[in-house]
This record gives sequence, C-alpha cells and structure tokens, in this order.
Amino acid sequence: MKLAILSRNSSLYSTRRLVEAAREQGHTVRVLDPLRCYMHIACGAFDMHYKGRPLAGYDAVIPRIGASVTRYGSAVLRQFELMGTCTPNPSDAILKARDKLRAHQLLAAEGIHMPVTVFGDNPDDTSDLLNLLGPPPHVIKLTESSQGAGVILAEKLSASRGITEALRGLFANFLVQEYIAEAKGADVRCFVVGDQVVAAMRRQAPAGEFRSNLHRGGTALGVTPTEAEIDVATRATRVLGLGIAGVDLIRSDRGPLVLEVNASPGLEGIETASGQDVAGAVIRFVAGGCQRRPRRRARRK
Repeated sequence: MKLAILSRNSSLYSTRRLVEAAREQGHTVRVLDPLRCYMHIACGAFDMHYKGRPLAGYDAVIPRIGASVTRYGSAVLRQFELMGTCTPNPSDAILKARDKLRAHQLLAAEGIHMPVTVFGDNPDDTSDLLNLLGPPPHVIKLTESSQGAGVILAEKLSASRGITEALRGLFANFLVQEYIAEAKGADVRCFVVGDQVVAAMRRQAPAGEFRSNLHRGGTALGVTPTEAEIDVATRATRVLGLGIAGVDLIRSDRGPLVLEVNASPGLEGIETASGQDVAGAVIRFVAGGCQRRPRRRARRK
C-alpha cells in the first residue's frame, strides 16, 4: 500500500514512528509537508502538486496536522479525499474536533458527559453566564487551543470576570467550564484506534499547576482504563467521525467526563508510558480499512 503522512516535520517522534511502522509492515510511505501541497480544482477534476511534481496514486493519507495550520491542512486533506484517497480522520472530522465548542455541542447531544460548560458573546451577559455555571474555580479555554495553551484557571469570581473581559477585548473565542476538584490535576488519555482503546495513560500535573499536559511538565504512567472510560472514549471518537483519536477524560464523582478529543494525538508520551506499539496499531487500522474500501476515483473532464 502506498501511504502519505501529512506532517510539517519528518523528524518529529510521531511522524518517525508512523514511517517506521509502515515500512515494517511492508508499505511504501512518504512524508508530505501540507504547506507545500498545492491544489488544482475544477468541475469534477481534482489534482495536487508537491514541490513541482504531481501527487497521485496514494491509497491512504494519515493527517498529522498541527493546530497552527488547521485551515490549510484540512483543505489539503479534503483534496486527497476528493482524489479518492482513504484517510482514517476525514477533514470535516478534524475541523469538528479542533473547535472545542462545536465538539462539546455534538458530544453532549449524543449523551456524552463533560464538565458543565457555558459560552456567550456579549459583555452585558457575563454575570448571568457565570451564574449559570456556578461558583468558582472556573476553567477558561480558547476554543481552538492545544497542548494546554490557552487554558486558564480562575479561582475567584472577579478573576473569571476579568479574564472573560480581557479575552473579549482581544476578540478571542473561548468557553468557560466547571473545575473538577476531585481529579486533583490528573486526567486519562485514551488512544482510540477504530473501536478499540489500544493504550492509555494517566497524566498528573506538576505541583502548582492544574494542566496535566506533558508539554506543561506533567508526568505520565500507563494505566488500564475502566470499561466506562473505554465506552466513553470510543463513543466520543465515533460521534466526531474520527478513526484515530486521543480522548482526554477526567475522573469525577459522577463518572468519566470528556475534556477533549484530539484528532492528531502524539505518540511519544503514550508509547513511552504504556509500552504499547501504538504506531503499529494505527498503520494496521489504516491499511485494513483502506483495503476493505473500494477505491473511488475523482471524475475528470
């Protein structure tokens, strides 16, 4: 099978591991920088070039699209789809997952539990908005943040008001959530491939920090997720239309709550903590799914 991996940096751990796993399983694989892919679009005809040469004949593409290039990267991925290339994470599914507000609405509509969330636009509504949420602490999140960036803990009501006013002044899109104190700065990352959780880790925030992201100094330990956590993680992945996802859960007194569904989850932390060959599981899933799917060719003029 001829595979492409969309990644800005071929030396990143996740990209390297996917390349290694693909070659170990006998596939041909190439890393493509999405920002160097450019598209030709006409009625019923879709083509793409890369560094001056046509891109064609790929059976599957695995997107590793960073948050900073979501818009262009998803357009490149959509072009691959229109050219008949299979992908485990379609472009529309990635856009759903990247927009935290949209993802929360879709998940809640399917009965998936999350921390209570409020969202509003007008400064005149701030007091009532925060009253709907309840007493602080409050967690304030930019709707398109990643790796813990743009996530703020407001421990007092005055801080919540001040932060929301400041973010509105910057025309930022954000939401406000309840703080789950009983989690004690820990969450569980479930790595979902298809309908299975192939690895999981418990991440713990460092002292004085509430964000457990490894990029923020958090530590990780491999864990066996509960049946409830497996059910929630796989359902959340399916609702957003993803085939591969990192689902972040928080253990609360009312059961597992979804914090976020990551459409381009990193492999280094989860493979190191769990000892599992996650990259190999991803490649097997992609190859199996694309082999079962009839190859659709784009109609040409």
